[in-house]
Amino acid sequence: MAMAMASGVCHSLIAGEKGLLSSRNCTSFGGSPSVVRVLGTKGRLSLVAVNIPKATSPTAVEEGSSRIDSVPTPKVIIDLDSDPDSTIVEITFGDRLGALLDTMRSLKNLGLNVVKANVYLDSSGKHNKFSITKASTGRKVDDPELLEAIRLTIINNLLEYHPESSSMLAMGAAFGIEPPKEQIDVDIATHVNIYDDGPTRSLLVVDTADRPGLLVDLVKIITDINVTVQSGEFDTEGLLAKAKFHVSYRDEAIRKPLQLVLANSLRYYLKRPTTEEASF
Repeated sequence: MAMAMASGVCHSLIAGEKGLLSSRNCTSFGGSPSVVRVLGTKGRLSLVAVNIPKATSPTAVEEGSSRIDSVPTPKVIIDLDSDPDSTIVEITFGDRLGALLDTMRSLKNLGLNVVKANVYLDSSGKHNKFSITKASTGRKVDDPELLEAIRLTIINNLLEYHPESSSMLAMGAAFGIEPPKEQIDVDIATHVNIYDDGPTRSLLVVDTADRPGLLVDLVKIITDINVTVQSGEFDTEGLLAKAKFHVSYRDEAIRKPLQLVLANSLRYYLKRPTTEEASF
């Protein structure tokens, strides 16, 4: 299913019959009142969450695990490729995550249905995997603004129930109890690569420093030069974000000249975010 977004158009975040939010309305992240704004600055979009209270809930450490062990790297994956009928959300935080019933409840509050949920273990830890669809349509979620709201909701819940993750996540500086001890240099962290992926599409891979609204900004930058985002995967891994998008231009793979324009545009805007703190 295509994740296409008209160039220069900003849609208010909506979910089901309950309006998730408009550009200045309040919503609920993990049951806590917050404000989310879609900011247009110099033709770009940023989804910024503010007024989310600091996490105060006790850490939900699994029975038998040690609280003094090194904190694992939190990972949140949003996958639009694996399942044609639903959006896959996967959360990993070592062996510290439980059933995450509160996360499932928060997703339902966004107007989503959790059609399948399972937990599995491997060498990287315990994985909580959800298959979600929009309650209003029964279809997979492909709106970048709603996908970003899902990501922020999951990260906010992770910070609430696992406050020790605050120093490991870029969002911990805004929403957690302890900001990250290290700061990522966005100039060094940002990498953009484009590969051929058949005659009708290309694979765009972007690594950069994470921040609120990043997924929305990426799609906006791409579509502003008339490139279509067909599907993809967006991973939040600690302080970094990693995106893989299948993209095309007029139903064809992107040719070298346009690849250069796309890569340069992404590098320019990612290294120089234009969201103004004074605007909120």
